[in-house]
Amino acid sequence: MRCSPLAALVSTLCLLVQLSAVLAQTGPLSSGSRAPAETVDPPGAAAEAVPFIDAHVHLNDEAMQLALMERFGATRAVVFWGRDSDNETIAAAAQRNPDRFIPFASISPERRAYRKSWDGQDPAVLAALDQLLSTGRFKGIGEISAAHFPSPGFPEADYDPTGAIMRGVLELARKYGLPVMVHVEITRIRELSLLLEAYPDVAVIWAHGGYTPVFLARRMLERHPNLHYELSARTWPRHPRAPDYTILRDGKAVWPEWLELIEAKPERFLIGTDASQRSLGSDAMKFASVQSFLQQLPPATRERVASRNLLRLVEPAR
Repeated sequence: MRCSPLAALVSTLCLLVQLSAVLAQTGPLSSGSRAPAETVDPPGAAAEAVPFIDAHVHLNDEAMQLALMERFGATRAVVFWGRDSDNETIAAAAQRNPDRFIPFASISPERRAYRKSWDGQDPAVLAALDQLLSTGRFKGIGEISAAHFPSPGFPEADYDPTGAIMRGVLELARKYGLPVMVHVEITRIRELSLLLEAYPDVAVIWAHGGYTPVFLARRMLERHPNLHYELSARTWPRHPRAPDYTILRDGKAVWPEWLELIEAKPERFLIGTDASQRSLGSDAMKFASVQSFLQQLPPATRERVASRNLLRLVEPAR
């Protein structure tokens, strides 16, 4: 249901008040007493915010997301469904905020409506995606969680990336000239490679880079020119699932080996928050971690990773 302008304004003001309270509790972005590990502001956060385009947002609360973007320098964001949204609400949010939200359409198997089709590798579900894309409202496809380890409220998915549905998804991406964001764990890296080889003309964004270690990230980028390595959740000071998912050496500074790879291939990396508006404090940490990461990059690399690479994928004519 669409809110009245007055209701939306009141909601946004309330969220800004909440955000101020969270920031007061966790400490300012500049300096101060040390907060708990999950909310520590990494070095460099005192600098002026780096404008960036968030490559990974599960949009559940529009007003909260806009308030966080305003506070932490995110000029735009790729948005797709979360627990309280769907393709239609994502398209509507982007229509209300065309200069802020870049909508992606999904038929990912975490949704009950689509999971049976994935179980049977029934390509009929691709007709639903085709219809969504034919409207011209979406700028990409994703997040498609073909292989995703279980997490609270998220059943495990383990579908072959070379199966009929994933191939159909990339066929539609080719048809409409759109990028595809896939979540594929390291356990399916071989099949992901085969898929990338089969569709060399389709831009594939690898959500979280599959949480691969740096040597596998380098190998995949060298082998697949159409692969783009997305770093959402990799910049958090601590990841709840595994401590080695972060690319940070000590919860603050990026490992030199990662910096070396990003600087060697600056056109292949994207940055995101993986925000979902479940918790204002948690999402504030995610945004602050992106700022800290970007401030550790050389200026030329920073500009590419922060925005130019993503714009090239979603708005190639610009």
